[in-house]
Amino acid sequence: MDQALHDNMMGALENVIDPELGIDIVNLGLIYGVDVDQDAVAHVQMTLTAMGCPLAATIEQDVKRALSDIPELNDVQVQIVWSPPWTKDKMSRYAKIALGIPD
Repeated sequence: MDQALHDNMMGALENVIDPELGIDIVNLGLIYGVDVDQDAVAHVQMTLTAMGCPLAATIEQDVKRALSDIPELNDVQVQIVWSPPWTKDKMSRYAKIALGIPD
């Protein structure tokens, strides 16, 4: 995948807001990886802030919707993973400031 497509995908994912925290999933550190296969299917590997998150399906649909606007992609598949576990250390400085978490 070229850098421009990667950057475009990450930019689109910054529009997906975690409904509980009000911060986008990129700055929260929930995106573990994005890739595109030879069939132009995007594969997003991500986690959530907590297992059993009641909004998991909503966030997954928001990810698919955000990436569906990118013309180079034919489809989007989202994989929720729990390893490595998410911690506050994965958050960007922006997210920590917005949530009042000491850096």
